[in-house]
Amino acid sequence: MQPANDRLAKTVLLAAPRGFCAGVDRAIQIVERTIEKYGSPVYVRHEIVHNTHVVSRLEDMGAIFVEELDDCPDDRPVVFSAHGVPKSVPAAAQARDMHFLDATCPLVSKVHVEAERHNKDGRHILLIGHAGHPEVIGTTGQLPDGSMTLIEDETDAASYTPDDPDNLALVTQTTLSVDDTQSIIKILLQRFPTIALPYKEDICYATTNRQAAVKEIAKQCDLFMVIGSQTSSNSKRLVEVANKAGAGAAMLVSGAEGLDWPLIERCEIIGLSAGASAPEYLTDGVIAALKSRYDVAVNEVRVTDENVTFRLPRELRA
Repeated sequence: MQPANDRLAKTVLLAAPRGFCAGVDRAIQIVERTIEKYGSPVYVRHEIVHNTHVVSRLEDMGAIFVEELDDCPDDRPVVFSAHGVPKSVPAAAQARDMHFLDATCPLVSKVHVEAERHNKDGRHILLIGHAGHPEVIGTTGQLPDGSMTLIEDETDAASYTPDDPDNLALVTQTTLSVDDTQSIIKILLQRFPTIALPYKEDICYATTNRQAAVKEIAKQCDLFMVIGSQTSSNSKRLVEVANKAGAGAAMLVSGAEGLDWPLIERCEIIGLSAGASAPEYLTDGVIAALKSRYDVAVNEVRVTDENVTFRLPRELRA
């Protein structure tokens, strides 16, 4: 039945968990507190997290984002992004006697430690990930050239030819599709049964939880929207998961300003989630924009609770 005010009715199924993870929250706090403690400007090597709204807000506070350490002066603090950096970067900062803070997510650092352990044990490492992503660049940069081979998809897994098939180890990027990664690992295990697997899964808890929430909702939705930036790997994976799980359509939106109103007009049930680097106010803004045009019922669908927190560097703790 059409509402008395002739506004179309829409149902929003709101995924939970969604939005910021503990690693993103910690990285943003590191930049904020570094500015508070040392004044501006504070330089940040690469986007601290992959979200344009977050980056713009930190720029307004006094952060300057650069791509390389060479773009930073010696006399101002520099923060390394949550994605991790090659070992050469902190080594170069130390050589210049720079004051630097490392905002690498502890779950990414865990992958770095695993890779170093496997390398020390003489294993060649296969890294499942996306070429060119900062996390992959940081992880491969923990070891000497040639120590690691990137596996991007099932084709790579099926065609890779090792020098020593009985002396391999596996690590993964933390923001991958859980299902796609499992398919790749299955191929590698069939071909190399003795490959050393991660002690605990490398894909982070937040990525896993957000994908599970999307799967729970997507098949009911005419449209599934994921809030996140085009540079955000975990946000793009959520769109892929929604498509594969049966959503009528799925798309990435930056926020309320990116809504496809002609498409929304045709959809009755809309799924909504946000990538791990997207602040909650963007979700609130999308819901407010929908409510400005339609009679909207919002139903949160929660698959699990998250209570993970990561400590700040000692020098920034209150």
